[in-house]
Amino acid sequence: MKKFLFACCAVVFCVAAHASDLSGVASVNVTSDTAAAAKDMAFDEARRQIITDVLGQYSIPDQLNDVVKNAKSADLMNLIAASSIDGEQQSDTTYSANISMTIDRDAARAWMTENNIQNWLTDGNAGDRFVVQIVMTDKLAGWMELRRIARDEGIDLSTKYINGNQITAEVPVASRSAFTIAIREAGWRYADQNGVLHIIK
Repeated sequence: MKKFLFACCAVVFCVAAHASDLSGVASVNVTSDTAAAAKDMAFDEARRQIITDVLGQYSIPDQLNDVVKNAKSADLMNLIAASSIDGEQQSDTTYSANISMTIDRDAARAWMTENNIQNWLTDGNAGDRFVVQIVMTDKLAGWMELRRIARDEGIDLSTKYINGNQITAEVPVASRSAFTIAIREAGWRYADQNGVLHIIK
């Protein structure tokens, strides 16, 4: 029986609704019976982590996590358009590397639809909106304020997913600057993380 130990460091993801690709990097360190087995396991773990983190920006996380957890490795491999390795190290029983992967947008959309994962990942031709992740201490007051800001600025703020005091929304790329300035003036804190606007109040 194979014994293994794996550890995934922080996963950095580069994702934007207007980007032509969706990519991420996972740092993995896996120990198994052989280096070959450890490498296979490392790639499988990296693939699952990157798909979870990148596509989680465009879907309901709980639904995505359940499907990824139980998905066959071969099915997830079909979602990857390209991959690369940096800092590779291996011994007789271990393998570690920084593994980069780019997700095929069309394949990912089809796969999520087939698996009944609610998502708002646009196709390659619909690149005019970006994702906003919103966290509010007072959900009702915060959301009403954001709706008022959007209305006053003439910005289309569309809701995609609501989970407690967190809301995922979309805003036209053309309105990004005006929206950012307006929320900053209203006292919201914000950070742009690789194309996804995170705001909190």
